[in-house]
Amino acid sequence: MSTFIKPGAERQLKNHTSFGQSVRNSLTMAYRGLLKIKRTPEQLFDVTLQPIIFTLMFTYIFGGAISGDIHNYLPVIIPGILVQTVITTSIVTGVQLREDMEKGVFDRFKSLPISRIAPLAGALLADTVRYTIATVLTFAMGYVMGLRPEGGFGHVVMAGVLVIICSWAISWIFAFFGVIARTASSVQGISMIVLFPLTFLSNAFVPVDTMPDWLQWFVKMNPISHLVTAVRNLVNLGTIGSDLVYSLVGAAVIVAVFAPITVRAYMRRT
Repeated sequence: MSTFIKPGAERQLKNHTSFGQSVRNSLTMAYRGLLKIKRTPEQLFDVTLQPIIFTLMFTYIFGGAISGDIHNYLPVIIPGILVQTVITTSIVTGVQLREDMEKGVFDRFKSLPISRIAPLAGALLADTVRYTIATVLTFAMGYVMGLRPEGGFGHVVMAGVLVIICSWAISWIFAFFGVIARTASSVQGISMIVLFPLTFLSNAFVPVDTMPDWLQWFVKMNPISHLVTAVRNLVNLGTIGSDLVYSLVGAAVIVAVFAPITVRAYMRRT
């Protein structure tokens, strides 16, 4: 006797998948994202070429004017470039999510016996590899140019992990844009409008006291400034201060706010 499944029953079954199955499905989708990078390696241009180009450009253009010479500017600029590059990379999460939805990829996923949340969670997990690549290349480029972190290797690793965690948290914001926006280009446009003022109106590239008084208050409150300061303290001094706590608390707040609304919007769309 053939088994009859009522209309909508398959979706109900997928909505009640176990936690373990959801994790396995998410890891499978993350692996799918890595395979996409393997087949189209040009997707890594932003995390491979951008750290190198930005480090060379900012160091040789601004190093002498701001710190007197390149060697003294490297401890200032490398943490700034690291934060700016990795956080900017998180935009890709929302853009690729919208591209997959436009191409009907997620519609095909609906017919599979997998957790509905797996494609979204897998995309977010896969992008942590991109953040790691950008982090390693930025520090490597700084070392080649003469940076010798006084904080030691352990604190450099802590700084890298901190940036990756914060970037992953911010990627939830862009994932939300990816779900609700109509096109991939609009996701990128909205994300740039949000992110560029935050990264450039910070202490990432120049000292705060060189800015006009009316701008300093914003720069000092800017969460990007707190993250850059936390990374500088870890890399250059080997110290853990309040800026690191602010950064982690900020990341937790972003996830607490945007993860639920992103998942809710994603479930409605898929």
